[in-house]
Amino acid sequence: MIIGLTGKNGSGKGMASDFLKSMGYHYHSLSDAVREEITTRGQKITRDILITTANELRANFGPSILAERVLAKLDPEKNYIIDSIRNPFEVEALRRRRDFYLLMVDAETKLRFERLKARARENDPQDYDAFLKLEAAEAGSNNPNTQQLNRTCDMADAKVENNGTLEELNDEVRQVLRALSANLTRPSWDEYFMQIAMVAALRSNCIKRKVAAVIVRDHRVISTGYNGTPRGIKNCNEGGCPRCHTFGKSGEHLDECLCAHAEENAIAQAAYHGVRISGATLYSTYSPCLRCTKLIINSGIEEVIYSQAYPMEKIPMQLLGQAGVKVRQLENKQ
Repeated sequence: MIIGLTGKNGSGKGMASDFLKSMGYHYHSLSDAVREEITTRGQKITRDILITTANELRANFGPSILAERVLAKLDPEKNYIIDSIRNPFEVEALRRRRDFYLLMVDAETKLRFERLKARARENDPQDYDAFLKLEAAEAGSNNPNTQQLNRTCDMADAKVENNGTLEELNDEVRQVLRALSANLTRPSWDEYFMQIAMVAALRSNCIKRKVAAVIVRDHRVISTGYNGTPRGIKNCNEGGCPRCHTFGKSGEHLDECLCAHAEENAIAQAAYHGVRISGATLYSTYSPCLRCTKLIINSGIEEVIYSQAYPMEKIPMQLLGQAGVKVRQLENKQ
């Protein structure tokens, strides 16, 4: 789960972040991406330069650039906190991850001002009028590349009030986590097995196209295969397939290709290890060619699910339909 934090100055985002870190959440801040940029420029980090640089990055690379840079650092299996979210485009980018939730931390205005005075950071406003002026500047503007805190806060999935003790804040955050955890979504079985196939495709040694297939029965992988030269033959990328090594046009001289296809290898692997695949489902990163289609039909596979369409799929699709093999394309989800 990824918990994004937003809220106005002095609301207690750092306190909520510390509590989440104590539970094993890994911390990232969009402000850190700005600090990295400022450091590479050899500038001194101040509040004004942070704001100016962040606005400049959004203007030059798009309003979601800070979120994009942090997203690139995240592993899918870890819990994260992402702090300092201040722009709606950043929220939209982060929501490409289905496990992202935006949490707003709020507190009364005068209490937030007192907290800012107490922490005594350089460039923090030290009188109430200056504080309100800063609030207004960060709340929003007509420029989408600037901070838009009001609109960002309106996009929050949950909100906690931080007007009391630290323990009260922690309890509120804990309750929010319980509620959000109940809404967590996992990949469907189709998505799960297709993702396994996509990882398997990385093992392909073919220099023309990387393809993989996974054969599944009773929600269990029973065989896998990826395209490449046959067992004991020099790998395609090392010159084992002369046709591929000509680097000619796609689709030409297919009859000269020495590489076995992914579906072909998955079926052959099952036979090699004595695994029955009759009644199984085959997941493939591409729809099958005619040669693999005939093997699929004769092996008793009942369903084919693919991600992308093979350029020459018309006849194979017709043949699978005549043989009663179910076929469908899996919608590509983020």
